[in-house]
Amino acid sequence: MTAWQDGRPDELEPVKNVRLRRILSILIMFALGWGGLAAVYATDTTPKLGLDLAGGTSVILRAPSGTTGDQLDQAVNVMRKRIEALGNVQEPVIQKTGSNNIVVQLPGVTDRERALEAIGSTGQLSFRPVINNGLLGPVGEPIDASDDDPSQPAILGNVDPLEGALAVDAAFALGGDLTDANAVFTGFEWAVSLEFTREGDDKFAAATRTAASFPLGDPRRQFAIVLDGTVISAPQVAADVDPNVGISGGAQITIGQTEDPEQEARDLEIVLKFGALPVVLERDQVQFVSASLGRDSLNAGLVAGFGGLALVAVAMMFYYRILGLITVVGLSIFGSLLVGAYSVLGASQGLTLTLAGVAGIIVSVGITSDSYIVYFERIKEEIRHGRTVDDAVEEGFSRAFRTILTADTVSFTGAILLWFLAIGPVKGFALALGLATLIDVLVAYYFTRNAVAMLAGTKLGDGGRFSIRGTTGRQLTEAAT
Repeated sequence: MTAWQDGRPDELEPVKNVRLRRILSILIMFALGWGGLAAVYATDTTPKLGLDLAGGTSVILRAPSGTTGDQLDQAVNVMRKRIEALGNVQEPVIQKTGSNNIVVQLPGVTDRERALEAIGSTGQLSFRPVINNGLLGPVGEPIDASDDDPSQPAILGNVDPLEGALAVDAAFALGGDLTDANAVFTGFEWAVSLEFTREGDDKFAAATRTAASFPLGDPRRQFAIVLDGTVISAPQVAADVDPNVGISGGAQITIGQTEDPEQEARDLEIVLKFGALPVVLERDQVQFVSASLGRDSLNAGLVAGFGGLALVAVAMMFYYRILGLITVVGLSIFGSLLVGAYSVLGASQGLTLTLAGVAGIIVSVGITSDSYIVYFERIKEEIRHGRTVDDAVEEGFSRAFRTILTADTVSFTGAILLWFLAIGPVKGFALALGLATLIDVLVAYYFTRNAVAMLAGTKLGDGGRFSIRGTTGRQLTEAAT
């Protein structure tokens, strides 16, 4: 047997060392593939499933025309922090699409309405003096909350319809004057404790000094806490507040008697703590995917994938005989490495497997099978030209690998272009195709090449119709003739 290194003869290297290197390469691929798959399931780090496989909520939010890219980026960051703070949302996907849209996907979300409120509210907070609450005369009809301008007086609706609308003056402080917000239980009710910047604290103290100068019960002794154009709370300055000093050192938003005051306090804390959205976003499309539908999609994808893999295995075994067995083992290593890659990237980078990704994996099985076919056909051609099986295997790989590398480069380039140019589910397809292409090259070079070369040195290389030579339809005696 001729010794080979990197596809070229090296007569100085002992054959024993070459065999040892090949065995080591095969064992490493087994360890990475099958061993990695076992580790994935043993540590329960299986691939994270996307919205279409796990079920959940998908929302497309539309920003007004004229919104800049920086504003959309800021909105995405704010929403991501809000969603992460909600908890019970596995691997959320929040990204820009087009010029003024944001797609939010929440796989496995359990409380859809709560999540929608968190991502959709702008979180524009203002503190405003109350002019009239109805005691000084009719207040009038409240304006639409989306039309509220904190710099102008307005008549605003109340979160509690029993409280009625309030006439308020221009804001004396805004959400930007806050440094922190925390949900607390005061012993009697839930509230959100607010901490101000130094400048914000001065503004709040000045406003409460003015409010404290009015008698108890006067509407002007109140100040309204307004969130997104709606009055959340309108507390009255306490009787013991000195009109010459006011209130400093923070404030509290009391939640009052609601169905779930603790949850409302914590949701309000999230919106205020992580800042306001820079623009008002409208829900353009909301889609709910049930968990049962997601499981059905996953099962259909698995059936299609394993069915296609079984058909490929049968066809390869029938046509290429012993080489078909190499294909089956190689495909199992390929699949194991792909599952391992998705699991590791899911745990470290939040990558999710979507239905489009499953489609990309199924397509990649065909691409990987093509690599085997190119190599095996080259081996058959070299044997027909009179080479020994050992030489045909080595020369066949040297020439076939260039073809495999060229084809995989085209596939990988296509995957990169799809990733950068496409949006939504197509990105999942592109990622699966790109990962599978890289793994195909590794398996072809480090497993298939060495496994076939080791097989060529056994009786299954030259002897019998199921051997490597048998795939050509020519026995050894016929070749010699």
